[in-house]
Amino acid sequence: MEHPENSASETAIFGGGCFWCLEPVFRALDGVLDVQPGYCGGRVDHPTYEQVCRQDTGHVEVVQVSFDPARVGYRTLLEVFFGTHDPTTRDRQGHDVGPQYASVIFYETEARRVLAETVRDEAQAAFDDPIVTRIEAAGPFWVAEAVHAEYYRRNPEQGYCQFVIAPKMAKFRRRYAHLLR
Repeated sequence: MEHPENSASETAIFGGGCFWCLEPVFRALDGVLDVQPGYCGGRVDHPTYEQVCRQDTGHVEVVQVSFDPARVGYRTLLEVFFGTHDPTTRDRQGHDVGPQYASVIFYETEARRVLAETVRDEAQAAFDDPIVTRIEAAGPFWVAEAVHAEYYRRNPEQGYCQFVIAPKMAKFRRRYAHLLR
């Protein structure tokens, strides 16, 4: 997806399991300009996928969402985030288990932190178990290796894509049809 030069664009960083699952969700939203899979929250510069999977860098698999706030607001992105993964499981989404799969919102401003906490508290009504999503100040975002970009679009026949991502996308499209491009 092209990222048009737009001085009004903003970014948001979300971790909610494997970035292969998050990227197609946000990429489908009207007003989203680009989505980059990557890593955030760790203590190593330029981490690799292998390092993050070894769980010794402190990074979380995330997506950095570039969006046009005139078309889709940060609140809407937060609502979609809470509505498309399980924020009640610590360091896991389904069979993906480990600290790199944490549910986390990395914020860049105090206003974003407050809004993330507000939406998290509102989202709690939809869940029986407590939401464990962390809300943390954003550190450096490191773009993942090119093989991870648009993984679902490029590998629809791959088993993980068929059995994990495709059902998630179908549910997402039904629930958020009014927000799609």
